[in-house]
Amino acid sequence: MSFSRISAANISVLVALVGTGMAPAVQAQQANMTFFVTSTGTGKGADLGGLEGADAHCAALAKAAGAKATNWHAYLSTTLPGGDQGVDARSRIGEGPWRNAKGVVVAKSVADLHSGHNNITKETALTEKGEMVKGRGDTPNEHDILTGSDPDGRFSTAGGDTTCGNWTKSGEGSAIVGHHDLQGLKDTRHMKSWNSSHGSRGCSQDQLKASGGAGLVYCFVAN
Repeated sequence: MSFSRISAANISVLVALVGTGMAPAVQAQQANMTFFVTSTGTGKGADLGGLEGADAHCAALAKAAGAKATNWHAYLSTTLPGGDQGVDARSRIGEGPWRNAKGVVVAKSVADLHSGHNNITKETALTEKGEMVKGRGDTPNEHDILTGSDPDGRFSTAGGDTTCGNWTKSGEGSAIVGHHDLQGLKDTRHMKSWNSSHGSRGCSQDQLKASGGAGLVYCFVAN
C-alpha cells in the first residue's frame, strides 16, 4: 500500500471519529479541567456582581468549554465594613488537586498552591479554552488577574479598598491583582506573585486595561 493511500486511510479514520462525536484528546482534557483563567471579563471592570456573579461567570465559561465540573468558584477575597476579615480566596476553592485545560496539574493542594512550588506560570495558567493569556511583552498586556488577596490567599490588611467594593465597583477604588506570568516592571518578589502583586489604578474596565489587566479572574473547582 502506498504512503498516499495510508495517509488517505488515516484521514478517513479521523473523519469517522469526529463524525461519531468522539472528542479529541484536548477536548477530553478540557472536560476534566478544574482550573483556568477566564478568557474574558464581564465587561464591567472589577464589578463582577460580587462573589456570586464571579462564580457564575466562571461556571458559564467552563460550561461553554465543555467542562464536566459545575462547582466553580472565583479566586477572590472580600472584606467586611471597617476593614475586618471577610472571605478568604483560599477557603473558597476546595482542596485540590487542580488541572488546567491541557491536563497539567498547577497545584496539588491549597498549601501547594500558596507555596513557592506551585506550577502556575504563563504557560500553565491557561484559559478555559486552553489558550495562553497575554502577559508582559504582549499586546495588550493582560497579566493583572483580580484577587483582592495577600500572598497567602487571605483578605488583605493593606488598608483602603483592595477589592473594588467587594467586586461591585466599576469606577473609583482599587483591587489587588496577581501576575499570572510572574513578570513585572520591577524585579521584586511581589511583581512575581501570581496572586498578590499590586493594587489596580481603579475599578473600571479602562482603568484595569491601563495598568495591564482586563478584569480576568482565576477559577477553581471547589472539590
